[in-house]
Amino acid sequence: MSPILTANDFDAVTHSPAQTHAIGKRLGQLLRAGDVICLQGELGTGKTCLTQGIGAGLNVTGVINSPTFVFVNEYRPASPGPCLYHIDLYRISDRIEILSLGLEDYIYGNGVTVIEWADRAREVIPHDRLWVTLDYTDHMKRSLVFEATGERYREIVEALRHDVYGGR
Repeated sequence: MSPILTANDFDAVTHSPAQTHAIGKRLGQLLRAGDVICLQGELGTGKTCLTQGIGAGLNVTGVINSPTFVFVNEYRPASPGPCLYHIDLYRISDRIEILSLGLEDYIYGNGVTVIEWADRAREVIPHDRLWVTLDYTDHMKRSLVFEATGERYREIVEALRHDVYGGR
């Protein structure tokens, strides 16, 4: 029998939006141009909060809000570093809409791409990526499972695991 979580996976439970933001911030500090972060979870599970933390880690300027009605927001860093491309696919209804967004331009661009509701576009998302599934544990707690595909993302998961759990 294989373990539920492998060396490619990492899970955490956050007890507040501040903790979700803090994990996102550390993740953002580990990211570089070309990285793709896929977020999956129901409304209110913390996808945008995690993205705000990622933006803080990338030192981007501006208030990060869910781009639900515009699909994509771009945030520039205050210092040299990659842009944050924040994509929200909540309102996407079919494959044609996904393809018309030009996601490839962002995914293969010179920024960090974070995709909320990424499960709606699996066919256009690169094989190598970091997939984060967020879920409710209770009113304030959130479960976050980070799944790495590809060597780059395994390194990110290992560094994040080390930062959160002190090397376990």
